Amino acid sequence: MDTDIKNTLRSSCRALLRPIASVVLKCGMTWREFSELSKSVFVSVASEEFGIRGRPTNVSRVSILTGISRKEVKRQRELLVAPASSASPKTTDATRLLSGWHQDPDYVSADGTPLALKPKGPAPSFETLFASYGGDTPEQTLFRELLKAGSIETDDQGRHIAKRRYHMPVEMDAGSIRFFGTNLFDHARTLSNNVTGDNDKRRLEGFAVDDRIHPDAVEEFRAYLDQRGQQFLEEIDDWLSRHRLDPTDSETTPVRLGLGVYAIEGQLPKGT
Repeated sequence: MDTDIKNTLRSSCRALLRPIASVVLKCGMTWREFSELSKSVFVSVASEEFGIRGRPTNVSRVSILTGISRKEVKRQRELLVAPASSASPKTTDATRLLSGWHQDPDYVSADGTPLALKPKGPAPSFETLFASYGGDTPEQTLFRELLKAGSIETDDQGRHIAKRRYHMPVEMDAGSIRFFGTNLFDHARTLSNNVTGDNDKRRLEGFAVDDRIHPDAVEEFRAYLDQRGQQFLEEIDDWLSRHRLDPTDSETTPVRLGLGVYAIEGQLPKGT
């Protein structure tokens, strides 16, 4: 790959990954978990999209394309066809501690509910729980992080109560996270189509942006977008409704069409 293109690609990837990293960290996923997930996606894309003359990509070519060893490519392919697993064993100190609190017999009641723990003293206490599951993070630092995020709370007797099994630094719901992923996918897929020229038909994609706007105009701009953007989306929705496949038509395979609209606000990351 040309050096200038590769440097530009690195810069673009850094910009693309920043909002993803922000959401990932707020949901409590570590970089190791994300790295493993990334490896799986690289193998999946290389396998499905880079075959020669319509044939599936073989292990050796996937290894060359991705830089992942043939042995690891085989392992990732096996994982891709296996049933989805539960949470990764590689996790944060916070989630490890909460998991121990929910699973260790010394820290749960007869019905499996996490015990309310006194801060210090012999087991069961938060001090001994931390000694077993706290990892490298200082105890008070970890405690404050858990408390701030609402993963634990302190009752009127000064005991610590587990509120979650997995640590999530910022409260989110599954629907919003799924929306985040699908919207990024749709937008990035259109950009990829237009940049790489994989498809002869360019898809509509454009933007209007200016980085010299007076800050007093921010609220006015938001209100303007809310009104005009919603109006435009409703027009698109009406058009799509008029072209919706008849539910009685079982012979035709439907396609997915639509339009995404998003606001631009804030400076680009440095180096982009």
